[in-house]
Amino acid sequence: MMTKGEATRAMVLDHAFGLVSRVGFEGLTIGTLAESVGLSKSGLFGHFQSKEKLQIEVLETAVERFLRKVIHPALKAPRGEPRVRAFFSSWLDWGRGQMSASGGCVFIAAANEFDDRDDTPLRNRLVEYQTEWLRGLAHAAQLGVDEGHFRADLDTDQFAYEFYSIILAFHHSSRLLRDARSDERAERQFERLIADSRPR
Repeated sequence: MMTKGEATRAMVLDHAFGLVSRVGFEGLTIGTLAESVGLSKSGLFGHFQSKEKLQIEVLETAVERFLRKVIHPALKAPRGEPRVRAFFSSWLDWGRGQMSASGGCVFIAAANEFDDRDDTPLRNRLVEYQTEWLRGLAHAAQLGVDEGHFRADLDTDQFAYEFYSIILAFHHSSRLLRDARSDERAERQFERLIADSRPR
């Protein structure tokens, strides 16, 4: 059972998670968050100490949710193509959920804000997680090779790159372009990637 302080912290992070996809990480400050959740600035400062630590905590909250909703369920699927498909399905569901509930994917929002800022703690942590997930996708593709689902000469790093490119295009098409066929286009491109990866 959570203490009152832990419950308050969890409530604040949940609110900040939704807020950051709309105002960005730079727009998220202890002052604006305190006003938004109805707490004193000094009280909120006691939980996070600085804007930078608050931003990192929100990123960690997003990562924990992403692991719970995307990565862990997909890992339960059989190795090879079924697991790759599970990753794609759950990742697309994550994107849809983020767009409907909070205004957009916090990871894409953070990447847009911090991609050209060298050596900031949040950027470094984001790069670490994104690299890890791409490595995980490449590994899932390699398991597909090992299972005989994908061809032996498949470039698994390229596979991961193209997989993630579909996710990014889906987000751009859905959010910015308001393309009603975003889902259909993403799924069609994914099927092409899978077909191209199978033994010939």
